Amino acid sequence: MIDNSTSLRDFLFRGLMLESEAERFQSAGIQIGASASNSDQHLLAEALAPFSVSRRNNALEMARLYALLHCFENEVRSLIRDTLLEKEGPDWWAKLSSRVRNHAESRQKTAFKDSWLEGEKEDSLGYVDFGMLATIMVEKWEYFESIIPSQHWLMQRMEELEKYRNFIAHNRMLLPSEFQRMYMYIADWNRVIGL
Repeated sequence: MIDNSTSLRDFLFRGLMLESEAERFQSAGIQIGASASNSDQHLLAEALAPFSVSRRNNALEMARLYALLHCFENEVRSLIRDTLLEKEGPDWWAKLSSRVRNHAESRQKTAFKDSWLEGEKEDSLGYVDFGMLATIMVEKWEYFESIIPSQHWLMQRMEELEKYRNFIAHNRMLLPSEFQRMYMYIADWNRVIGL
């Protein structure tokens, strides 16, 4: 019995020692174990291999914009949700205009019918069209006026970003100058909101 417990203790101790030394090896450029990022890059390269180099390059450029829009849009949704929850309480959704609620709930109902499609389906605000997010903020302006400079500023940015979003969502390529404009709009939003 002592031999087994000693062997187990030695095995665990060696494992802990290797784990503690692994960071030093990795900082020296020595890879220890499998690299998740290398595996992901390999899988992506393999999945994209059948397509032309030009198409792959365009897709990778647009993927950066998609990631930025994903973060931005979900941050706007969080701002709305958190603000309305704080100001109107847990039943804030019921206090939105029937136009916004009915549209979102109809889309949510369709998503539940498509039961084969996995993903987040519970958040009603997730079914509100991007363009309607600004409508919610304007309708509840008394809660957002201390955060956002003006309704005009809000509508202008959201309308412009909605055009970019739709362009990207329908897999169309933007010019590099449009990349910069989109980055500028989102950076401006983040600065004003305080992100």
